[in-house]
Amino acid sequence: MRIRKKRSLLNQAAGGDGLRRVVRKAYGVFRREGLAGIKTRIAWLRAGAPGTVDPRRYGEWVRCFDQIDDATRAVIRERVANFENPPRISVVMPVYNPNPQWLAQAIESIRAQLYPHWELCIADDVSTDPAIRPLLDRHASADARIKVAFREKNGHISAASNTALGLATGAWVALFDHDDVLPEHALYCVADAIQRNPEIRMIYSDEDKIDESGKRREPYFKCDWNPDLFLSQNMFSHLGVFQKDLLDEVGGFREGYEGSQDYDLALRCAERAGGGAIHHIPRVLYHWRVHAESTASGTDAKPYAVVAGERALNDHLDRTGIRGTAEFELNGYRVRYALPDPAPLVSLIIPTRNEPELVRECIKSIVDKTTYRNFEIIVVDSGSGDPATLGSIASLEHDEVVRVLRDDRPFNFSAWCNSAIEASNGDIVGLIDNGIEVITPGWLSEMVSIALQPGVGAVGAKVLYPNDTVQHAGFALGLLGMAGRVHHHLPRGSFGYFGRASLRCTVSAVSAACMIVRKSVYRDTAGLNEKDTSMAFSDVDFCIRVREAGYRNVWTPYAELYHHESATRRDDSDLAMQARFDKEVQYMRTRWGSLLRDDPFYSPNLTFDEENFGLAWPPRVGALV
Repeated sequence: MRIRKKRSLLNQAAGGDGLRRVVRKAYGVFRREGLAGIKTRIAWLRAGAPGTVDPRRYGEWVRCFDQIDDATRAVIRERVANFENPPRISVVMPVYNPNPQWLAQAIESIRAQLYPHWELCIADDVSTDPAIRPLLDRHASADARIKVAFREKNGHISAASNTALGLATGAWVALFDHDDVLPEHALYCVADAIQRNPEIRMIYSDEDKIDESGKRREPYFKCDWNPDLFLSQNMFSHLGVFQKDLLDEVGGFREGYEGSQDYDLALRCAERAGGGAIHHIPRVLYHWRVHAESTASGTDAKPYAVVAGERALNDHLDRTGIRGTAEFELNGYRVRYALPDPAPLVSLIIPTRNEPELVRECIKSIVDKTTYRNFEIIVVDSGSGDPATLGSIASLEHDEVVRVLRDDRPFNFSAWCNSAIEASNGDIVGLIDNGIEVITPGWLSEMVSIALQPGVGAVGAKVLYPNDTVQHAGFALGLLGMAGRVHHHLPRGSFGYFGRASLRCTVSAVSAACMIVRKSVYRDTAGLNEKDTSMAFSDVDFCIRVREAGYRNVWTPYAELYHHESATRRDDSDLAMQARFDKEVQYMRTRWGSLLRDDPFYSPNLTFDEENFGLAWPPRVGALV
């Protein structure tokens, strides 16, 4: 997206006040992050969103893994015939002046469903195209399951959706746009999920896009429910299905949120249902039509949707008692959580060995650049032997915020950190590699504000190599056989896979190169595992245990730091160290084997062989029937 287009987006969204709004946002970035922050935003705009799949390769993947044959159709029909109390699914479709050809294709895709227990509830919002009414009448006459209401006054999409919702008699409601297409097995997959999971109240699927000629492209293979990503983008939409009782409880669609009315609805429903009642089907069950007026072509198509999304998110924060504000930034939304006053003391733990200049630069970077000021730094000198080094490290204690702890035990990264944390004074603790250099001054404010949110465990940063490519943006369990680094080596300004390199999200694990966590959470989960993960997988093992304890781990792109590699970590040339490493690998596979095959925050349709969000050949999704 060019800057000119972004300015146009915000200008329209703000209704003539857009230029002032752009200036205010730019000035806010400058105050928080300086000129480097402005340059980063420009780079993001220019970088676009790599990570989308080549259409030809996706076409081949579809032919291999996303086709339904006659034998499968027969098994599906037999299975449906044996359902006890098969749920009726009401497909709700507001209509206003669509391309008649695409409208007909949308309706026919519902009529072609292998699952027969549906009704299509259509509300025409006073379309001015004379071809629309006869087309709808014709289809309603051909199939009694199609209901049509013709509104007398145009009310926009929320009012029309509520009119369509008023026709629904099913126990479940699926949202459907008037120019999109469902594959023939879509409603069967929904009904099957309901049969298998009677506790669920909301269902969403993967999706792709279909162009004006009907060619499929840009599949979005989503992860399971991801509350932090959901506050950054409407990952629920397409195909989104709700329990009808839940929609009644929240009052349906709200007028005044047009363009993001489905996001607002999903936010209110998710608040009431809870994350445990939200189910993801890892299959492409929705083909989103791309054309000039569709939001599938980008936010420029419907700029008012951006402002409506901000309003919906800020309403959500108010309803849930979360202190913060939401704003649209570049390719998604960012919630800025408010810090308490006074801000809590943060203890930053920096293990080091024989690298005085590296740790000095690390400390100088933190002290000079960090806007969050209530912190202490604890340097763990883990066996430095050089007299010059010892003198240099001892001199660090002259800084009032720095303490040095001597720990001469053999190499054990986990033990060094645990002992330092026990000696710390802060309610928040941070593990910092001695090669870290601060980029964004607000990094610690960002991470602490997230760590203080209810239910949050460890918080990770966007850690970059000095060449401005990604080193750490969260781990995916199972990637590269153990735990791989998502978006590894991606250019700093790139959005990544459907924005996930530039949006806050829940992940299975974050790197201890820069990790912030409440001390109470650290103690609840017994800290780093000194016995089994003394060197290589301490952060991943810790984060898995944090998840087991009921917390979620969060990665944020708004805390950026460089990582200059250090020698504090293990030396792979040392045979004894290699043996310890191999032992840790075995521990991880034995202890976490099942989790290393099924990361809920990484799609089974994506590869485990590379760190680039490529397609899985074959996917790890179970058989359709």
